[in-house]
Amino acid sequence: MNSLRRIQAVMMKEFRQLSRDRLTFAMVVMVPLIQLLLFGYAINTKVRDIPVALVDQAGTGQSREWVARLGASQLITFSERFLHPDEAETAIVAGRVRAALILPADLERRRQDDRPLGQWLVDGSDTLIASAILQLANLPEDPRQVRPQGNFEVSLLFNPERRAAVNIIPGLIGVILTMTMVLFTASAIVRERERGNLELLITTPVRPMELMIGKIVPYIFAGLVQLVIILGLGYFIFSVPFNGSPLQLLLATLLFIAASLVLGLVISTLAQSQLQAMQMTVFVLIPSILLSGFMFPYEGMPLVAQWLAEGLPATHYMRLARGILLRDADLPALAPDALWLAGFTLLGLVVAARRFRKRLD
Repeated sequence: MNSLRRIQAVMMKEFRQLSRDRLTFAMVVMVPLIQLLLFGYAINTKVRDIPVALVDQAGTGQSREWVARLGASQLITFSERFLHPDEAETAIVAGRVRAALILPADLERRRQDDRPLGQWLVDGSDTLIASAILQLANLPEDPRQVRPQGNFEVSLLFNPERRAAVNIIPGLIGVILTMTMVLFTASAIVRERERGNLELLITTPVRPMELMIGKIVPYIFAGLVQLVIILGLGYFIFSVPFNGSPLQLLLATLLFIAASLVLGLVISTLAQSQLQAMQMTVFVLIPSILLSGFMFPYEGMPLVAQWLAEGLPATHYMRLARGILLRDADLPALAPDALWLAGFTLLGLVVAARRFRKRLD
């Protein structure tokens, strides 16, 4: 009986402590709730409204009929229209569209001669998107098949074999850097407080902004080491191509590492312990994996989930890394995502510096 009473006393103590620890209690409730909503509502492997460019050089009733028929499928949306195929291919490289439908000027003659009516240019780097458009074009699943089939020719760009590793490895860079960079700095300020070093910082002339910058710079080099490891293994083991400029990728990665580290610093100023910092990091990591386009296509998500995805640094880096590595895009072509990461970093530094107080609470 005495043993049971002692166990009961410890249990009651733990229940009271759990009820007072709001963050831990939130983890108990929110983690399953968030995952349920994400997997049940936001995650959808059936893509719709894929942005597609249209090059209608014929401008005839036949071409307009084809365009209307394809748009009625709800699988694609003709978001941009061009006069020349080169412009459409540039839009694919920049990531603004996932494919382009080219209808030549001699469309009617092609139809009478029983020749392919036009051509699809498809970004093959995302295998789910490519498969959906191939089905729309009534093509077989053989990834090496690019001969005329049915009414259109199809050219798979950047990943003609539709290997999943080509799409996953660049995205994996963003996932790993998010997990490590945010976690490293999320415990930075908290660790100083728990070790008693905060008093030393208070007595020094170090300003809050200087402290924030000094905290993140060493981890930038750690992030670059991880980048080299992932790219090296991806190239030699999985034969992932490196089509873009190494300098462009380096600049994009530095922007993302800085944004992730600053996000960790903001968490660090909010958390009261390293355990809380790790718990708060989970709230960032789960959406970054599920909503950033790493595992599931962005086009398959409902509008609300897409808004949430736009607020995650990982989403913007996925576009940058895949654009540079696979499509040989440059930063000017991907400027919206690069500028977003830069703005997020500056804003996060200001917020973290203001929240840090050079005094003990």
